[in-house]
Amino acid sequence: MAPPPSGGSGFMSLTIRSMASDEISLALDWAAAEGWNPGLADAECFAAADPAGFLLGEIAGEAVGCISATRYGTDFGFIGFYIMRPGFRGMGHGMALWRAAMARLEGRVIGLDGVVAQQANYQKSGFALLHRNIRYGAAAPLIPPFKGTVPIAAASLPFSQLAAFDQRFFPAAREGFLRQWLAAPGHIGLALPGKDGLQALGVLRPCREGSKIGPLFAETPEAARKVFAALLAEAPAGPVFLDVPEPNAAAIAMAREAGMTPAFETARMYAGKAPDLPLAQIYGITSFELG
Repeated sequence: MAPPPSGGSGFMSLTIRSMASDEISLALDWAAAEGWNPGLADAECFAAADPAGFLLGEIAGEAVGCISATRYGTDFGFIGFYIMRPGFRGMGHGMALWRAAMARLEGRVIGLDGVVAQQANYQKSGFALLHRNIRYGAAAPLIPPFKGTVPIAAASLPFSQLAAFDQRFFPAAREGFLRQWLAAPGHIGLALPGKDGLQALGVLRPCREGSKIGPLFAETPEAARKVFAALLAEAPAGPVFLDVPEPNAAAIAMAREAGMTPAFETARMYAGKAPDLPLAQIYGITSFELG
């Protein structure tokens, strides 16, 4: 992509390119510095979603900012990891990265999870608020354990069935990402089988601080609680976090009953027609960065 025009005397032009898969860890380090607490295996998983979807901004060969513009299928995209290093903010470089990401997703419905302070700026770019997402966390969540779930690998379900269940709760197919997400080192995926397939699916992943549960998709509150409890029982020492769409009152009640309290929130926004997702069955969002 061509760099933006020079901003005046002494202004160095920004060049923008796609990150190589082994460079995505840099974006994760920056995200960690912002307090976003990425997962330990996120780099490999995110690369599987869209290998060219992470954009890096450089000035004279120095990495100064990043943004992800992940393509899903032919009609949907998601923006995340919008970060400029502190010494390079307020110079127009962030806007150049933003425009590059939007150009990469042109013609698609685009989603993002933006911090509250940036809602007005996203609205100027055509994004509309759909709902809030609340991150709940606890140092040691307490909930009675449940032993009726089975590990994904032992569920005797073909991957195609897992992917079909996942797509009920996401705007597009994401098989490459899901396959990596379920098999990544340290990730624990549990399923709750039912008479006609799956009732619920959840994944716990280790993060730089504690662990996060996501996704957590379930047909009923009872099914969600069973998988939630089983995942908590598998969690290593340290805090556990769950990102909940605010319209799902049952998910919020479940988190609170486990002793979790709000720690962070984002604004789920879309440019274009927002997808009609069953929010009442989404108990844990997969990732604020990729949707």
